[in-house]
Amino acid sequence: MTSKGQFTMPKEIRDDLRLVAGSKVMFVKLPSGEYALSPRTGTVDDFLGMLHDPNRPTMTIEEMNEAIAEGGAASGMRGIETRSSE
Repeated sequence: MTSKGQFTMPKEIRDDLRLVAGSKVMFVKLPSGEYALSPRTGTVDDFLGMLHDPNRPTMTIEEMNEAIAEGGAASGMRGIETRSSE
């Protein structure tokens, strides 16, 4: 890595990722703590399964909806002062 934070990627990897001069890449932190590099020219389908954690139990749709609702309610309440009735 250079002092400017730039690095040289081997040609074989650039070819595999179909990168050309000026291409953008994205680093994604995986649950294992490692990082994956992915070209930003791809589609959402390129990320399917990337964050899968085989040690985590599968959630039902109902559990997902409940977690989303709880997170939304918690974030929606931030900064709201409760007012007492007079």
